[in-house]
Order: sequence, then structure tokens, then C-alpha cells
Amino acid sequence: MNNSLLYYSVGALLYCPANRKNIVESIVRHRFGTKYSLALCLEDTIRDDSVTEAEHILTQTLHSLYAQSVQHNFYMPKLFVRVRNAQQIGRIRKAFGESAQLVTGFILPKFSLENADSYIQEVIKANEAISTPVYAMPIFESPSIIDLRNRSEILYTLKEKLDMIEDRILNIRVGGNDLCHMFGFRRHDDESIHQIRPIAAIFSDIITVYGMDYVVSGPVWEYYHSNNWKKGLYHEIADDKLCGFVGKTVIYPSQIDVVNEAYKVTQMDYQDASAVLNWDKSSHSLVSGSVSKERMNEYKTHANWALRTLLMAEYFGVKDY
Repeated sequence: MNNSLLYYSVGALLYCPANRKNIVESIVRHRFGTKYSLALCLEDTIRDDSVTEAEHILTQTLHSLYAQSVQHNFYMPKLFVRVRNAQQIGRIRKAFGESAQLVTGFILPKFSLENADSYIQEVIKANEAISTPVYAMPIFESPSIIDLRNRSEILYTLKEKLDMIEDRILNIRVGGNDLCHMFGFRRHDDESIHQIRPIAAIFSDIITVYGMDYVVSGPVWEYYHSNNWKKGLYHEIADDKLCGFVGKTVIYPSQIDVVNEAYKVTQMDYQDASAVLNWDKSSHSLVSGSVSKERMNEYKTHANWALRTLLMAEYFGVKDY
């Protein structure tokens, strides 16, 4: 589903360990701003022996946030819970009670042939149990997609499974750091992950299989306080956009504004996209010079780009230059 604003509106997804006890205060006081989504993580950021405690803290957080939302007006981000396994979804959803309606959906880590069916069944059950839609965002980061001999078959088989609940798949996400870990790679703050050819090839295959039907979000950027972190993030987002990604996983609040600014649509792209989608189809010609007379617009060639551009403009905004 890449033709509706909803699927472009995850934007900058801020990761936060689910056992943080100041989450409610940070949201209510707008410490992260008013244009982001929030992932509450029960997986890699939580020690194996602390999962039960983290689930309890997360449940209390949602209860408190729900109570605050009834009493006060504040920006409520899209909230996602990153679980460890499929079975955890049903268990914590029941514990959330009425505050479960605050949860936009679940993030499904290390999505693979081994766990896809159980994850999908839990998403279906969650949607049957509550009136508001429950979405899912699978993460492609499993070692199984590294093997060139099997990658395409795995990706297409997983797509066939996800297509059964296509309207509930908000984004496809990629685990850049997890995939780099398999090779022992790590980029510096002046390098883009798209320069790492084996990782870029995996990303390219994911976009090829999923990009025509789903919104695919860019990998996490891990720098936030180095000399070059901001310039490096802008650079990688430029590569993300060129390669078909929309949105970004972030791990520090200061990264949110950079993502939102980087994804704003230029005036030239906005004007040309509007012109393409408002083309006079009774015209004898389906090609013309662009609004700025710098390039060619062609209705049959640029219509999909134009729709995508206007959806991004609606969520992220348009640059003044």
C-alpha cells in the first residue's frame, strides 16, 4: 500500500527501550517535538532476564499515557511496540487493556520464513480483538536473506504471505546494522550505508520486491553527537531517497528534525508533480517542459513518481527553495 498518506506518515521513527520510566513525561511535554513516531522496544535493547519487568513497565506506561490523553491535549505520536516473538503480541496486548488503542501496531524483528506465519496470525488476531486498526512493520534483517542462492525466493515468498494482510503492513523496514554485523561492517559518520556494496545489494533486492506495493523505510543512523553526524545523516538520507526509501529509524531526538527537513519536497518537484497529476488528458500531447523549463514532464512516465511526491509533500512539507 504505497498510494495513501497513512503509509508515508511514520516518518522519523524514534527507538526507545520499553523499560524507560520517563516516556510519558517526554511525550506529554513534547520533548521529542510534534512530528515523529515512537518505537518502544522489548527486543535488542532489553536484557534477556529483564523482559518480564520491561513488559510490566511498558504496560504501566501505556496506562498512564492513556489517562493523560483523556485529561490533556498533546501530540500523540504513532506508537509501536517492537516485540521479541509472535507470542508476545497477544500476551502484552491483553495486559494493555483499553490503553491498547494507543498502540498503532507492532514491529516484527528478524522477519523470516521461520516466524512469518505466526507473526501474521497474531496481527490478524489483534485486529479481530479491537475496533481500531492494528498495523505491523516487519524488519528484514535475518541472516537468511544474505545468501544469494535463496534471497529472491525468500523475499518473494515472504511478500506472498504479507500480501494477505497488505492493508495492515504500514511499512517494510530494513535492519542495516544487523546485516552489517553479519559481515563485521560499520560505517563512519562521513560514509553512507549505501556505499557498502553487499548491504546495498540486499537493500536493492528488497526495494525491487516490495517497493512497488509497500513503503520501505530507511535503516537506522547511529551517530548523534560526532562532529559530522548531521552532515552524514543528510548524505545518507539523500542516498535513501534516491534508492526508494521513505522515512528513517532514529535513535536520538536531535535526529528527528534532520529527517523531517531532509524529506521535505523541493518546490520544483512539488510543482512538477502537481502538473503531472493535473494533466489535461484530452490534450494531444502527454509530454511537455517542466514548470521551471529545466526538464521534461511526461504523464505516462512520471505519474507514479508524482503521486509519491505529493504524498511526501503532504506529510513532510515543501521546502521554500
